[in-house]
Amino acid sequence: MDSLTHAALGACLGEIMLSRKLGKRALLYGAVAQNLPDMDVVAALWLHPSENLLVHRGFTHSFFFGLLLAVLLTYLAGKWHRSSGVRWQQFFLFFVVQIIAHDLLDTCNAYGTGLLEPFSHQRFSFHLLYVADPFFTIWPVAALVALLILKNPLPVRKRWALVGLLPAGLYLLYAVVNKSVIQEGIEASLAKRQVPHTSLMVTPTPFNNWLWYAVATTDSGYYVGHRSVFAPDDYATDFRFFPKNEALLTSAVSPEEVQELKRFSAGYYTAERWNDTLVFNVLRYGQILGWQNPDARFTFHYFLSPPGVDNKLVMQRGRVKGWTRETLQQMYWAIFRVPEERHRVKPRKQ
Repeated sequence: MDSLTHAALGACLGEIMLSRKLGKRALLYGAVAQNLPDMDVVAALWLHPSENLLVHRGFTHSFFFGLLLAVLLTYLAGKWHRSSGVRWQQFFLFFVVQIIAHDLLDTCNAYGTGLLEPFSHQRFSFHLLYVADPFFTIWPVAALVALLILKNPLPVRKRWALVGLLPAGLYLLYAVVNKSVIQEGIEASLAKRQVPHTSLMVTPTPFNNWLWYAVATTDSGYYVGHRSVFAPDDYATDFRFFPKNEALLTSAVSPEEVQELKRFSAGYYTAERWNDTLVFNVLRYGQILGWQNPDARFTFHYFLSPPGVDNKLVMQRGRVKGWTRETLQQMYWAIFRVPEERHRVKPRKQ
């Protein structure tokens, strides 16, 4: 998730866990502690972009590192606040909760989090929330503003902290329900269209939890589509097929770079040429305005050749590219005004 969300959630947890003895400093410590796993972003200053993709949300987001960091922070906090009356066990629990909350929340979006590093390189990604979802973030941020301004007695402040945490938790449960609805609808659509597939991934589109993006894997490529949680049960999702084009990757300048990207993609990738440029697409992050243009390019596109092409902002450059007022209008229509008759189709004959 984004840094603002982590900071606001950390502050709300700080209010509940340590404000009785530390006052508003608990808000600051919570906001800082919950963002510490993202210290790995500094690695981008010296790592190659393809290497940095795997370092981010790797070891610093693991349970093992979280425990080590909590021990260090507990020692430092105990030194700074010897007279506060906070026992080391309380500090340790506080920092463990903050860091693990960060790690688990990051598993809710598409990037993938190395919870078991360095013992396992498996990445966990549950595809429940977009990396920045204002409908999730608004609650802890509103509570944080109130906690910074108000000087109410402790019980009132506790209630404000709960205002920041409980609705966000309920929204996360709501996302679980939405994902289940979407998966069922996508599976039914694939069956109607007689599309055989070996795996299926669904993930929210930018800044909401109502319009979802789906990728169904076949031997030669992927069927990609979008579906609203408000779509009727008999709504047949439109799909576009994108070939994998594995053979194009043999012309890449660096085979090592290709292997790193394949690992990062978790098996969802295509290759294509844009004129003389060889491009590696990771499909897990959706299409640029895909609900508006089903044939749109993919949000994550990495330039493999010619050498020297800049990939430093590969995670950011496609997220809001081309967004206009029409983009938001098209998203609204895709979510709330799903066309029905045009999509109620019979299964395709082989």
